[in-house]
Amino acid sequence: MHPRLDPRTLARLREPRPYPALSLLMPTHRREPHHAQDHVRLRNLVAEAKNRLRADPAATRARSADIADQLDQAVAATDLALAEDGLAVFAAPGEHQVWYLNRAVPERVVLSDTFLTRNLVAADLADRPYWVLAVSADRISLWDGSAERVSEIRTGPFPLVRSLADPDAERQERVGDLPSTFRDEATRAFLRRADEALAAVLADHPRPLYAAGEAAALTTLAEVGSGAGEMFRVPHGGLAQGPPELVWQAVLPFHSARQEAENGAVLRDLDRARGRREFAAGADEVWRNATEGRVDLLAVEENYRVTVRDDGHHLMPARHDDLDSREDLVDEIVERCLTTGATVRFLPDGTLADLGRIAGVLRY
Repeated sequence: MHPRLDPRTLARLREPRPYPALSLLMPTHRREPHHAQDHVRLRNLVAEAKNRLRADPAATRARSADIADQLDQAVAATDLALAEDGLAVFAAPGEHQVWYLNRAVPERVVLSDTFLTRNLVAADLADRPYWVLAVSADRISLWDGSAERVSEIRTGPFPLVRSLADPDAERQERVGDLPSTFRDEATRAFLRRADEALAAVLADHPRPLYAAGEAAALTTLAEVGSGAGEMFRVPHGGLAQGPPELVWQAVLPFHSARQEAENGAVLRDLDRARGRREFAAGADEVWRNATEGRVDLLAVEENYRVTVRDDGHHLMPARHDDLDSREDLVDEIVERCLTTGATVRFLPDGTLADLGRIAGVLRY
């Protein structure tokens, strides 16, 4: 997803706009031959969106023209070479945004007084973002991580750099990640500055944190740190300069192990809730409880999608071409649960096979 979704950005996206705010969603493809079709599909959806704008009696001619122009600017800025599994384009008077998603979305054009954000929320959550702080004595870098890649953050105070030049020739021989370097007070102050900068990042964008570096560097960082929160250690030096692929490969085993542990904890929570009758399973039952704000923990398989139609009492299976169908029900459930303060966890496919692929722990 480019850029990353964070609480502040999500809050801005959810702000009411003058009607109509346009949301254009479409599935995309990473590989040929389907990838080549994405350009045609996008062009057709843009044409549909403009027709909808012209035909909407609640949209003034001037406002429709403004939004159509914003849509054209958004499409011109769209690089389908970056496409993963989904694309979201938002356009409103005076603004437009383009989002690339790692989660499939239904093809649709929506005119409303807000942008359609639930697919973005679910995609970001399924991506399981994390931070990596790569530490050395003269450079400390911050990396934005996901299941598939990391990219270096080059805004704000990061990367932090300093010179190790010292008139003492004997000390020059001790630079780098050697333990003696990290006992030096200047180095400790350098790490303390990084910890303070990181605390500000985590306050705005809370995520799991992995710290990578030589053992001495990680020990000193833990000693001087106070604001960085829980830190998962990756004892691997030489990563402060990258490259991204090396940082990602170093962190991946630790991230995977942590995810497996969390997945196990979720399954145990579901099992205990089942015994207490504070439990829901299957799309229909989970949807009804999510609507009532009763879900405390939601577990859903990573690639679970379901198309349904609401008959007024229950959700019924529906075809994708059913005009009354809802293709993104799972993403609706995810966003509704987050809005009511629930914890949401995506689990590997097949994990919840006997529970309808989606289940929840209820508050009451």
